Amino acid sequence: MERLQSIDSPHKNVSASSMTAKKQPYLSHQPDANGHIHYSDDEHAMWQVLLERQAKQTPNRACSAYLQGLDKLNLPPTHIPQLRDIDEVLQATTGWQTAAVPALISFGKFFKLLANKSFPVATFIRRFEDMDYIEEPDIFHEIVGHCPLLTHPAFAMFNETYGKLGLNATKEERGFLARLYWFTIEFGLVGSNPENRRIYGGGILSSPSETVYALSNEPQSRPECRAFDLMDVLRTPYRIDQIQPIYYVIDELDTLFDIIDSDIMGMVKQAMSLGLFEPTYPLKIS
Repeated sequence: MERLQSIDSPHKNVSASSMTAKKQPYLSHQPDANGHIHYSDDEHAMWQVLLERQAKQTPNRACSAYLQGLDKLNLPPTHIPQLRDIDEVLQATTGWQTAAVPALISFGKFFKLLANKSFPVATFIRRFEDMDYIEEPDIFHEIVGHCPLLTHPAFAMFNETYGKLGLNATKEERGFLARLYWFTIEFGLVGSNPENRRIYGGGILSSPSETVYALSNEPQSRPECRAFDLMDVLRTPYRIDQIQPIYYVIDELDTLFDIIDSDIMGMVKQAMSLGLFEPTYPLKIS
């Protein structure tokens, strides 16, 4: 499997062990012969705590399309749902489905799944010490962070198109494409007016602490929000091991249609020739 050891790397290709050698890596659960995934009582309890905590923070912070999608999913409050229950809703709305995957998958598999309207879901849930922020995409991140918006046509089409582009991209091009995914699907904000700005990025919406931080107006803890510009996004480095210092803001969720209608790969090639911006965060010393 492909592993990206750099700090500036796609979320779904980084294991816990690749960033913190002493930390026990997460392992996904395997479905039984009937496709049922079994979780422990402690894991169900973690789901309940996370869902309750996030439910208090998203109503005035998440975009309306996300909240509508969350209602459609009707997630169980006391236990981790089975993926087939999520699939019923996604199939009925945008024709998508989930795909159970290990904690670490290759670029190729990731892009192929998206291109075929299958959203990868790692079947493990975070530990208590990772409640506020987790580098790895766990089942809470995927289902609560992303699946509600997969009921929205623009979000669903963006993911499908992104997967098709990634399948045909070179290794270097994929690195630049990763930044597009990071600053939209994972950590995107919507609403040019700060007073009406909301969250649509799943990396934010699955992190209780970052959900609050991303829209903070506190002078000492206010994030930097930039108007979405495709070239700038492709050239902006990021880190996976901390709350984000920079967010890019689209005008409305349907702006995702405009992005995929643009010459993304032509812009990627131009960004490759220009190179990355200087990081705005401290470099990590290994």
